[in-house]
Amino acid sequence: MAQPPDGWSEPERRLWTAFRRGEVYDLRVGVPEEDDPASSGPWGPERTVRAEVLAHLLLGGPAAESGRVASLKLIGAYVSGDLDLAGGQVSAYVELRGCRFERKILMSECRAGTLRLIGCLVPRIEASRLATEGDLHLPRCVLTSGLRLTDARIGTDLLLNQAIIGGDRHDRAIAADGLTVSQDMEAELIRCTGEISLRSARIGGRLSLRGSSLRARPGRLCLNAARISVEHTLYLSRAWLGGWRSSLSDYGTGYGERAGADSRTVPFRARGGVRLDDGRFGNACLIDRAEFRLGADQELSLRRIQTPELRLCLSQTPTGRVSLSRARVGNLIDTPESWPGGGKVGLTGFTYESLRPAADFPLRRRIAWLDDALGDFRPEPYEQLAAVLRRDGLDEDAREVQLAKQRRRRAGLPLLGRLWGRLQDVTVGYGYRPARAALWMALLWALGAAYFAGHPPQPLKADEAPHWNAALYAMDLLLPLIDLGQDGAWKPAGADQWAAGALVLLGWVLATTVAAGATRLLRRG
Repeated sequence: MAQPPDGWSEPERRLWTAFRRGEVYDLRVGVPEEDDPASSGPWGPERTVRAEVLAHLLLGGPAAESGRVASLKLIGAYVSGDLDLAGGQVSAYVELRGCRFERKILMSECRAGTLRLIGCLVPRIEASRLATEGDLHLPRCVLTSGLRLTDARIGTDLLLNQAIIGGDRHDRAIAADGLTVSQDMEAELIRCTGEISLRSARIGGRLSLRGSSLRARPGRLCLNAARISVEHTLYLSRAWLGGWRSSLSDYGTGYGERAGADSRTVPFRARGGVRLDDGRFGNACLIDRAEFRLGADQELSLRRIQTPELRLCLSQTPTGRVSLSRARVGNLIDTPESWPGGGKVGLTGFTYESLRPAADFPLRRRIAWLDDALGDFRPEPYEQLAAVLRRDGLDEDAREVQLAKQRRRRAGLPLLGRLWGRLQDVTVGYGYRPARAALWMALLWALGAAYFAGHPPQPLKADEAPHWNAALYAMDLLLPLIDLGQDGAWKPAGADQWAAGALVLLGWVLATTVAAGATRLLRRG
Protein backbone atom coordinates (compact mmCIF):
# COMPACT_ATOMS: atom_id res chain seq x y z
CA MET A 1 0.00 0.00 0.00
CA ALA A 2 1.55 3.26 -1.17
CA GLN A 3 -0.98 5.59 0.46
CA PRO A 4 -2.20 5.81 4.06
CA PRO A 5 -5.71 4.59 4.84
CA ASP A 6 -8.64 6.94 4.52
CA GLY A 7 -9.57 8.94 7.56
CA TRP A 8 -6.03 9.59 8.76
CA SER A 9 -5.22 13.13 9.86
CA GLU A 10 -2.56 15.25 8.23
CA PRO A 11 0.06 14.52 10.97
CA GLU A 12 -0.72 10.82 10.66
CA ARG A 13 -0.38 10.85 6.86
CA ARG A 14 3.01 12.58 7.16
CA LEU A 15 4.08 10.00 9.75
CA TRP A 16 3.15 7.29 7.18
CA THR A 17 5.55 8.83 4.68
CA ALA A 18 8.31 9.30 7.24
CA PHE A 19 7.93 5.66 8.35
CA ARG A 20 8.40 4.36 4.79
CA ARG A 21 11.49 6.53 4.37
CA GLY A 22 12.94 5.79 7.82
CA GLU A 23 12.99 9.51 8.56
CA VAL A 24 12.43 11.42 11.80
CA TYR A 25 9.02 13.05 12.09
CA ASP A 26 9.23 16.00 14.49
CA LEU A 27 6.07 17.62 15.87
CA ARG A 28 7.71 19.92 18.40
CA VAL A 29 6.90 23.64 18.37
CA GLY A 30 10.40 24.73 19.39
CA VAL A 31 9.51 26.14 22.82
CA PRO A 32 11.12 23.98 25.56
CA GLU A 33 8.35 24.61 28.09
CA GLU A 34 5.63 23.65 25.61
CA ASP A 35 7.56 20.67 24.25
CA ASP A 36 8.07 19.12 27.70
CA PRO A 37 5.76 16.05 27.87
CA ALA A 38 5.34 16.53 31.63
CA SER A 39 4.09 20.12 31.24
CA SER A 40 0.43 20.87 31.88
CA GLY A 41 -0.19 22.68 28.64
CA PRO A 42 -2.46 21.03 26.03
CA TRP A 43 -1.11 19.53 22.83
CA GLY A 44 -3.57 20.16 20.01
CA PRO A 45 -4.66 18.06 17.03
CA GLU A 46 -1.70 19.32 14.99
CA ARG A 47 0.53 17.25 17.31
CA THR A 48 -1.84 14.31 17.88
CA VAL A 49 -1.31 10.81 16.52
CA ARG A 50 -3.71 8.02 17.42
CA ALA A 51 -2.20 4.97 19.09
CA GLU A 52 -3.97 2.74 16.57
CA VAL A 53 -1.99 4.47 13.82
CA LEU A 54 1.29 3.57 15.52
CA ALA A 55 0.07 0.01 15.98
CA HIS A 56 -0.90 -0.16 12.29
CA LEU A 57 2.57 1.00 11.23
CA LEU A 58 4.41 -1.34 13.58
CA LEU A 59 2.33 -4.51 13.16
CA GLY A 60 1.28 -4.32 9.54
CA GLY A 61 2.83 -1.17 8.12
CA PRO A 62 3.71 -0.36 4.53
CA ALA A 63 6.87 -1.51 2.84
CA ALA A 64 9.84 0.80 2.85
CA GLU A 65 10.57 2.98 -0.13
CA SER A 66 13.22 1.68 -2.46
CA GLY A 67 16.67 2.01 -0.90
CA ARG A 68 15.24 2.88 2.53
CA VAL A 69 14.68 0.98 5.81
CA ALA A 70 11.26 1.46 7.37
CA SER A 71 11.40 2.72 10.95
CA LEU A 72 9.26 4.67 13.37
CA LYS A 73 11.08 7.83 14.53
CA LEU A 74 8.66 10.23 16.14
CA ILE A 75 9.36 13.32 18.27
CA GLY A 76 7.01 15.54 20.26
CA ALA A 77 3.71 13.81 19.51
CA TYR A 78 0.61 13.39 21.64
CA VAL A 79 -0.45 9.74 21.33
CA SER A 80 -4.14 9.26 22.07
CA GLY A 81 -5.65 5.94 23.16
CA ASP A 82 -4.02 2.66 24.19
CA LEU A 83 -1.01 1.57 22.17
CA ASP A 84 -1.70 -2.16 21.94
CA LEU A 85 1.15 -4.26 20.56
CA ALA A 86 0.48 -7.28 22.78
CA GLY A 87 1.34 -10.57 21.12
CA GLY A 88 2.52 -8.82 17.98
CA GLN A 89 5.71 -8.91 15.92
CA VAL A 90 7.49 -5.57 15.52
CA SER A 91 10.28 -5.77 13.01
CA ALA A 92 10.87 -2.05 12.44
CA TYR A 93 13.22 0.05 14.51
CA VAL A 94 11.27 2.17 17.01
CA GLU A 95 12.41 5.44 18.56
CA LEU A 96 9.98 7.84 20.23
CA ARG A 97 11.34 11.02 21.81
CA GLY A 98 9.54 13.54 23.98
CA CYS A 99 6.11 12.06 23.30
CA ARG A 100 3.10 12.29 25.59
CA PHE A 101 0.90 9.19 25.83
CA GLU A 102 -2.71 9.51 26.88
CA ARG A 103 -2.95 5.91 28.04
CA LYS A 104 -0.74 2.92 28.72
CA ILE A 105 1.37 0.94 26.28
CA LEU A 106 0.62 -2.78 26.00
CA MET A 107 3.52 -4.96 24.81
CA SER A 108 2.98 -8.25 26.63
CA GLU A 109 4.11 -11.28 24.61
CA CYS A 110 5.42 -8.91 21.94
CA ARG A 111 8.46 -9.71 19.76
CA ALA A 112 10.59 -6.78 18.66
CA GLY A 113 14.02 -5.67 17.51
CA THR A 114 15.06 -2.47 19.29
CA LEU A 115 12.64 -0.23 21.20
CA ARG A 116 13.63 3.23 22.39
CA LEU A 117 11.35 5.63 24.24
CA ILE A 118 13.35 8.66 25.32
CA GLY A 119 11.98 11.38 27.59
CA CYS A 120 8.37 10.30 27.09
CA LEU A 121 5.41 10.60 29.47
CA VAL A 122 3.55 7.29 29.69
CA PRO A 123 0.92 6.34 32.29
CA ARG A 124 2.12 2.72 32.33
CA ILE A 125 3.96 0.14 30.23
CA GLU A 126 2.75 -3.46 30.34
CA ALA A 127 5.50 -5.62 28.81
CA SER A 128 5.47 -8.98 30.56
CA ARG A 129 7.19 -11.68 28.50
CA LEU A 130 8.35 -9.07 25.98
CA ALA A 131 11.23 -10.38 23.86
CA THR A 132 13.60 -8.05 22.04
CA GLU A 133 16.56 -8.90 19.86
CA GLY A 134 18.16 -5.55 20.63
CA ASP A 135 17.84 -2.85 23.30
CA LEU A 136 14.95 -1.63 25.37
CA HIS A 137 15.63 1.99 26.28
CA LEU A 138 13.41 4.14 28.50
CA PRO A 139 15.76 6.95 29.67
CA ARG A 140 14.26 10.13 31.14
CA CYS A 141 10.76 8.72 30.78
CA VAL A 142 8.02 9.48 33.30
CA LEU A 143 5.92 6.39 34.03
CA THR A 144 3.26 7.52 36.45
CA SER A 145 1.81 4.07 37.20
CA GLY A 146 4.81 1.83 36.79
CA LEU A 147 6.53 -0.58 34.44
CA ARG A 148 5.91 -4.29 34.13
CA LEU A 149 8.66 -6.50 32.65
CA THR A 150 7.87 -9.83 34.29
CA ASP A 151 9.71 -12.67 32.51
CA ALA A 152 10.77 -10.31 29.71
CA ARG A 153 13.88 -11.13 27.64
CA ILE A 154 16.03 -8.22 26.47
CA GLY A 155 18.50 -9.15 23.74
CA THR A 156 21.17 -6.58 24.61
CA ASP A 157 20.80 -3.64 27.07
CA LEU A 158 17.99 -2.33 29.26
CA LEU A 159 18.36 1.38 29.95
CA LEU A 160 16.24 3.34 32.45
CA ASN A 161 18.56 6.20 33.35
CA GLN A 162 16.92 9.31 34.88
CA ALA A 163 13.44 7.82 34.65
CA ILE A 164 10.73 8.82 37.11
CA ILE A 165 8.52 5.88 37.96
CA GLY A 166 5.46 5.72 40.19
CA GLY A 167 3.77 2.70 41.68
CA ASP A 168 0.81 0.66 40.49
CA ARG A 169 -2.16 -0.35 42.63
CA HIS A 170 0.10 -2.88 44.39
CA ASP A 171 2.74 -0.19 45.08
CA ARG A 172 5.18 -1.67 42.58
CA ALA A 173 7.09 0.77 40.44
CA ILE A 174 8.99 -1.86 38.42
CA ALA A 175 7.68 -5.42 38.38
CA ALA A 176 10.40 -7.42 36.65
CA ASP A 177 10.55 -10.82 38.34
CA GLY A 178 12.24 -13.36 36.06
CA LEU A 179 13.64 -10.64 33.78
CA THR A 180 16.56 -11.65 31.55
CA VAL A 181 18.93 -9.02 30.15
CA SER A 182 21.72 -10.36 27.97
CA GLN A 183 24.08 -7.45 28.64
CA ASP A 184 23.78 -4.44 30.98
CA MET A 185 20.86 -3.04 32.93
CA GLU A 186 21.32 0.62 33.78
CA ALA A 187 18.89 2.42 36.07
CA GLU A 188 21.04 5.33 37.16
CA LEU A 189 19.63 8.49 38.72
CA ILE A 190 16.10 7.12 38.60
CA ARG A 191 13.41 8.14 41.08
CA CYS A 192 11.01 5.39 42.08
CA THR A 193 8.02 5.60 44.37
CA GLY A 194 7.12 1.99 45.01
CA GLU A 195 8.90 -1.35 44.98
CA ILE A 196 11.40 -2.44 42.36
CA SER A 197 10.99 -6.20 42.11
CA LEU A 198 13.77 -8.12 40.35
CA ARG A 199 13.35 -11.53 41.94
CA SER A 200 15.16 -14.30 40.03
CA ALA A 201 16.29 -11.81 37.38
CA ARG A 202 19.32 -12.66 35.24
CA ILE A 203 21.64 -9.85 34.13
CA GLY A 204 24.39 -10.85 31.72
CA GLY A 205 26.57 -7.79 32.38
CA ARG A 206 26.26 -5.23 35.14
CA LEU A 207 23.32 -3.84 37.06
CA SER A 208 23.74 -0.18 37.95
CA LEU A 209 21.49 1.91 40.19
CA ARG A 210 24.07 4.63 40.79
CA GLY A 211 22.60 7.78 42.30
CA SER A 212 19.05 6.47 42.26
CA SER A 213 16.42 7.34 44.86
CA LEU A 214 14.04 4.55 45.84
CA ARG A 215 11.12 5.18 48.16
CA ALA A 216 8.53 2.75 49.44
CA ARG A 217 5.56 3.03 51.75
CA PRO A 218 6.34 2.47 55.47
CA GLY A 219 7.03 -1.17 56.18
CA ARG A 220 7.51 -2.11 52.50
CA LEU A 221 10.53 -3.02 50.39
CA CYS A 222 11.85 -0.48 47.94
CA LEU A 223 14.15 -3.03 46.26
CA ASN A 224 13.41 -6.75 46.20
CA ALA A 225 16.06 -8.59 44.18
CA ALA A 226 16.11 -11.97 45.91
CA ARG A 227 17.85 -14.72 43.90
CA ILE A 228 19.13 -12.24 41.33
CA SER A 229 22.13 -13.23 39.24
CA VAL A 230 24.46 -10.51 37.91
CA GLU A 231 27.35 -11.79 35.83
CA HIS A 232 29.50 -8.74 36.41
CA THR A 233 28.86 -6.08 39.10
CA LEU A 234 25.96 -4.65 41.08
CA TYR A 235 26.30 -0.91 41.75
CA LEU A 236 24.33 0.68 44.59
CA SER A 237 26.57 3.71 44.75
CA ARG A 238 26.94 7.42 44.01
CA ALA A 239 26.55 9.06 40.62
CA TRP A 240 27.68 12.37 39.22
CA LEU A 241 24.83 14.83 39.56
CA GLY A 242 25.87 16.52 36.33
CA GLY A 243 26.05 13.20 34.50
CA TRP A 244 24.53 12.79 31.03
CA ARG A 245 25.36 16.44 30.28
CA SER A 246 24.28 16.18 26.65
CA SER A 247 21.26 14.00 27.29
CA LEU A 248 19.56 15.00 24.05
CA SER A 249 22.38 13.49 22.02
CA ASP A 250 22.31 10.10 20.41
CA TYR A 251 22.94 7.03 22.51
CA GLY A 252 26.50 6.88 23.67
CA THR A 253 27.05 6.02 27.31
CA GLY A 254 23.57 6.30 28.74
CA TYR A 255 22.38 9.00 26.28
CA GLY A 256 25.05 11.53 26.91
CA GLU A 257 28.59 11.99 28.13
CA ARG A 258 29.34 11.67 31.82
CA ALA A 259 30.40 14.77 33.71
CA GLY A 260 33.95 15.13 34.95
CA ALA A 261 35.20 13.73 38.22
CA ASP A 262 35.02 17.18 39.82
CA SER A 263 31.23 17.31 39.50
CA ARG A 264 29.01 17.08 42.56
CA THR A 265 27.79 13.59 43.31
CA VAL A 266 24.55 12.19 44.62
CA PRO A 267 24.40 8.96 46.65
CA PHE A 268 22.19 5.97 46.11
CA ARG A 269 19.27 6.39 48.53
CA ALA A 270 16.86 3.74 49.73
CA ARG A 271 13.89 4.64 51.91
CA GLY A 272 12.51 1.21 52.56
CA GLY A 273 13.77 -2.33 52.95
CA VAL A 274 16.33 -3.74 50.53
CA ARG A 275 16.47 -7.48 49.89
CA LEU A 276 19.27 -9.14 47.91
CA ASP A 277 19.00 -12.59 49.51
CA ASP A 278 20.61 -15.49 47.60
CA GLY A 279 22.03 -13.10 45.01
CA ARG A 280 25.01 -14.09 42.86
CA PHE A 281 27.41 -11.38 41.67
CA GLY A 282 30.18 -12.57 39.38
CA ASN A 283 32.60 -9.70 39.91
CA ALA A 284 31.50 -7.57 42.86
CA CYS A 285 28.64 -6.13 44.86
CA LEU A 286 29.46 -2.46 45.40
CA ILE A 287 27.37 -0.62 48.00
CA ASP A 288 29.32 2.61 48.15
CA ARG A 289 28.36 6.14 49.25
CA ALA A 290 24.82 4.87 49.80
CA GLU A 291 22.15 5.84 52.32
CA PHE A 292 19.63 3.41 53.81
CA ARG A 293 16.79 4.87 55.83
CA LEU A 294 15.04 1.82 57.18
CA GLY A 295 12.21 1.36 59.61
CA ALA A 296 12.69 -0.38 62.94
CA ASP A 297 11.59 -3.71 61.45
CA GLN A 298 13.35 -3.27 58.08
CA GLU A 299 16.80 -4.29 56.94
CA LEU A 300 19.43 -4.31 54.27
CA SER A 301 19.33 -8.04 53.72
CA LEU A 302 22.30 -9.72 52.04
CA ARG A 303 21.62 -13.21 53.33
CA ARG A 304 23.41 -16.01 51.48
CA ILE A 305 24.79 -13.77 48.73
CA GLN A 306 27.90 -14.98 46.91
CA THR A 307 30.44 -12.57 45.41
CA PRO A 308 34.22 -12.27 45.03
CA GLU A 309 34.04 -8.78 46.54
CA LEU A 310 31.60 -6.92 48.76
CA ARG A 311 32.14 -3.22 49.26
CA LEU A 312 29.99 -1.86 52.09
CA CYS A 313 31.01 1.78 52.51
CA LEU A 314 27.94 3.80 53.42
CA SER A 315 27.65 7.58 53.68
CA GLN A 316 25.92 7.21 57.05
CA THR A 317 25.04 4.40 59.41
CA PRO A 318 21.80 2.69 58.32
CA THR A 319 18.85 3.12 60.63
CA GLY A 320 17.70 -0.51 60.49
CA ARG A 321 19.35 -3.92 60.46
CA VAL A 322 22.09 -5.24 58.20
CA SER A 323 22.11 -8.99 57.68
CA LEU A 324 24.90 -11.01 56.05
CA SER A 325 23.93 -14.36 57.54
CA ARG A 326 25.48 -17.26 55.60
CA ALA A 327 26.84 -14.93 52.93
CA ARG A 328 30.06 -16.00 51.19
CA VAL A 329 32.42 -13.19 50.20
CA GLY A 330 35.97 -13.00 48.91
CA ASN A 331 37.20 -9.50 49.77
CA LEU A 332 35.23 -7.55 52.37
CA ILE A 333 35.77 -3.79 52.08
CA ASP A 334 34.03 -1.74 54.75
CA THR A 335 34.03 1.36 56.93
CA PRO A 336 33.02 1.78 60.59
CA GLU A 337 29.99 3.88 59.64
CA SER A 338 28.54 1.05 57.56
CA TRP A 339 27.60 -1.08 60.56
CA PRO A 340 24.76 -0.30 62.98
CA GLY A 341 25.16 -1.17 66.65
CA GLY A 342 22.76 -2.35 69.28
CA GLY A 343 22.57 -5.93 68.03
CA LYS A 344 21.35 -4.91 64.55
CA VAL A 345 23.87 -6.89 62.52
CA GLY A 346 23.32 -10.51 61.47
CA LEU A 347 26.59 -12.36 60.88
CA THR A 348 25.64 -15.97 61.58
CA GLY A 349 27.57 -18.18 59.18
CA PHE A 350 29.03 -15.18 57.33
CA THR A 351 32.38 -16.07 55.75
CA TYR A 352 34.93 -13.90 53.99
CA GLU A 353 38.47 -14.58 52.85
CA SER A 354 40.13 -11.19 53.36
CA LEU A 355 39.40 -7.91 55.10
CA ARG A 356 40.33 -4.61 53.48
CA PRO A 357 38.95 -1.57 55.36
CA ALA A 358 38.32 1.45 53.14
CA ALA A 359 38.86 3.83 56.08
CA ASP A 360 40.68 3.82 59.40
CA PHE A 361 39.25 0.85 61.28
CA PRO A 362 41.71 -0.20 64.02
CA LEU A 363 41.38 -3.60 65.63
CA ARG A 364 40.18 -2.30 68.97
CA ARG A 365 37.39 -0.38 67.28
CA ARG A 366 36.44 -3.40 65.18
CA ILE A 367 36.26 -5.61 68.27
CA ALA A 368 34.17 -2.98 70.08
CA TRP A 369 31.89 -2.82 67.03
CA LEU A 370 31.60 -6.59 66.98
CA ASP A 371 30.70 -6.71 70.66
CA ASP A 372 28.02 -4.05 70.20
CA ALA A 373 26.66 -5.12 66.82
CA LEU A 374 25.86 -8.74 67.63
CA GLY A 375 23.69 -8.30 70.68
CA ASP A 376 23.67 -11.86 72.10
CA PHE A 377 27.02 -13.63 72.13
CA ARG A 378 27.88 -15.70 69.07
CA PRO A 379 31.36 -17.16 68.63
CA GLU A 380 31.38 -17.52 64.82
CA PRO A 381 32.02 -13.85 63.89
CA TYR A 382 35.01 -13.72 66.24
CA GLU A 383 36.38 -16.99 64.85
CA GLN A 384 35.92 -15.73 61.29
CA LEU A 385 37.71 -12.45 62.01
CA ALA A 386 40.56 -14.25 63.76
CA ALA A 387 40.95 -16.69 60.85
CA VAL A 388 41.17 -13.83 58.33
CA LEU A 389 43.77 -12.02 60.44
CA ARG A 390 45.87 -15.21 60.71
CA ARG A 391 45.75 -15.63 56.92
CA ASP A 392 47.14 -12.11 56.64
CA GLY A 393 49.96 -13.02 59.02
CA LEU A 394 48.57 -10.94 61.90
CA ASP A 395 48.80 -13.64 64.56
CA GLU A 396 48.93 -11.18 67.46
CA ASP A 397 45.75 -9.46 66.25
CA ALA A 398 44.10 -12.86 65.82
CA ARG A 399 44.91 -13.75 69.43
CA GLU A 400 43.47 -10.40 70.54
CA VAL A 401 40.20 -11.26 68.79
CA GLN A 402 40.12 -14.71 70.41
CA LEU A 403 40.68 -13.12 73.79
CA ALA A 404 37.84 -10.66 73.12
CA LYS A 405 35.61 -13.61 72.25
CA GLN A 406 36.29 -15.26 75.63
CA ARG A 407 35.64 -12.02 77.48
CA ARG A 408 32.37 -11.51 75.61
CA ARG A 409 31.37 -15.09 76.38
CA ARG A 410 32.25 -14.66 80.06
CA ALA A 411 29.75 -11.81 80.42
CA GLY A 412 26.88 -14.26 79.95
CA LEU A 413 28.09 -16.92 82.42
CA PRO A 414 26.90 -17.50 86.00
CA LEU A 415 28.85 -15.93 88.86
CA LEU A 416 31.24 -18.85 89.43
CA GLY A 417 31.91 -19.09 85.71
CA ARG A 418 32.63 -15.38 85.52
CA LEU A 419 35.03 -15.61 88.48
CA TRP A 420 36.86 -18.56 86.94
CA GLY A 421 36.99 -16.80 83.60
CA ARG A 422 38.33 -13.66 85.21
CA LEU A 423 41.07 -15.69 86.85
CA GLN A 424 42.04 -17.26 83.50
CA ASP A 425 42.01 -13.84 81.89
CA VAL A 426 44.25 -12.24 84.51
CA THR A 427 46.68 -15.13 84.72
CA VAL A 428 47.19 -16.40 81.17
CA GLY A 429 44.67 -14.50 79.04
CA TYR A 430 42.64 -17.67 78.39
CA GLY A 431 45.77 -19.28 76.98
CA TYR A 432 46.32 -16.55 74.40
CA ARG A 433 48.79 -14.79 76.70
CA PRO A 434 50.99 -17.71 77.90
CA ALA A 435 53.82 -15.36 78.86
CA ARG A 436 51.67 -14.14 81.72
CA ALA A 437 51.91 -17.56 83.41
CA ALA A 438 55.70 -17.37 83.41
CA LEU A 439 55.57 -13.91 84.95
CA TRP A 440 53.15 -15.04 87.67
CA MET A 441 55.30 -18.11 88.36
CA ALA A 442 58.44 -16.00 88.60
CA LEU A 443 56.74 -13.51 90.91
CA LEU A 444 55.32 -16.20 93.20
CA TRP A 445 58.64 -18.08 93.23
CA ALA A 446 60.53 -14.90 94.18
CA LEU A 447 58.04 -14.08 96.95
CA GLY A 448 58.13 -17.66 98.24
CA ALA A 449 61.91 -17.85 98.16
CA ALA A 450 62.19 -14.53 100.00
CA TYR A 451 59.69 -15.60 102.64
CA PHE A 452 61.20 -19.01 103.35
CA ALA A 453 64.72 -17.59 103.33
CA GLY A 454 63.73 -15.82 106.52
CA HIS A 455 61.45 -18.59 107.82
CA PRO A 456 63.15 -21.93 107.21
CA PRO A 457 60.92 -24.84 108.34
CA GLN A 458 62.07 -27.67 110.59
CA PRO A 459 63.32 -30.82 108.87
CA LEU A 460 60.99 -33.80 108.90
CA LYS A 461 63.94 -36.09 109.79
CA ALA A 462 67.00 -34.24 111.00
CA ASP A 463 69.48 -36.94 109.90
CA GLU A 464 67.93 -37.27 106.38
CA ALA A 465 67.21 -33.62 105.53
CA PRO A 466 68.92 -32.25 102.40
CA HIS A 467 70.87 -29.04 102.39
CA TRP A 468 68.36 -26.19 102.90
CA ASN A 469 67.70 -24.07 99.81
CA ALA A 470 64.82 -21.60 100.09
CA ALA A 471 64.66 -21.01 96.31
CA LEU A 472 64.44 -24.75 95.50
CA TYR A 473 61.92 -25.31 98.28
CA ALA A 474 59.61 -22.51 96.94
CA MET A 475 59.94 -23.89 93.40
CA ASP A 476 59.13 -27.44 94.59
CA LEU A 477 55.95 -26.17 96.22
CA LEU A 478 54.92 -24.10 93.20
CA LEU A 479 55.43 -26.68 90.44
CA PRO A 480 52.87 -29.51 90.59
CA LEU A 481 53.85 -33.02 89.52
CA ILE A 482 57.56 -32.09 89.75
CA ASP A 483 59.69 -33.29 92.71
CA LEU A 484 62.87 -31.37 93.37
CA GLY A 485 63.57 -33.27 96.61
CA GLN A 486 62.70 -30.37 98.91
CA ASP A 487 58.97 -30.44 99.61
CA GLY A 488 58.83 -33.79 101.45
CA ALA A 489 61.92 -33.18 103.59
CA TRP A 490 60.66 -30.22 105.59
CA LYS A 491 57.80 -29.71 108.02
CA PRO A 492 56.41 -26.14 107.96
CA ALA A 493 54.25 -25.06 110.88
CA GLY A 494 52.00 -22.13 111.72
CA ALA A 495 52.25 -19.26 109.22
CA ASP A 496 54.88 -21.20 107.26
CA GLN A 497 52.33 -23.95 106.65
CA TRP A 498 49.81 -21.41 105.30
CA ALA A 499 52.45 -19.89 103.00
CA ALA A 500 53.42 -23.33 101.70
CA GLY A 501 49.77 -24.24 101.08
CA ALA A 502 49.17 -20.99 99.21
CA LEU A 503 52.09 -21.69 96.89
CA VAL A 504 50.85 -25.22 96.20
CA LEU A 505 47.30 -23.99 95.49
CA LEU A 506 48.41 -21.14 93.23
CA GLY A 507 50.75 -23.48 91.40
CA TRP A 508 47.89 -25.83 90.61
CA VAL A 509 45.64 -22.95 89.49
CA LEU A 510 48.31 -21.64 87.14
CA ALA A 511 49.01 -25.11 85.78
CA THR A 512 45.29 -25.73 85.19
CA THR A 513 44.73 -22.47 83.34
CA VAL A 514 47.82 -23.04 81.19
CA ALA A 515 46.58 -26.55 80.34
CA ALA A 516 43.10 -25.20 79.50
CA GLY A 517 44.60 -22.55 77.26
CA ALA A 518 46.90 -25.04 75.53
CA THR A 519 43.97 -27.38 74.92
CA ARG A 520 41.97 -24.53 73.39
CA LEU A 521 44.85 -23.55 71.12
CA LEU A 522 45.40 -27.15 70.01
CA ARG A 523 41.67 -27.58 69.31
CA ARG A 524 41.62 -24.36 67.27
CA GLY A 525 44.71 -25.46 65.37
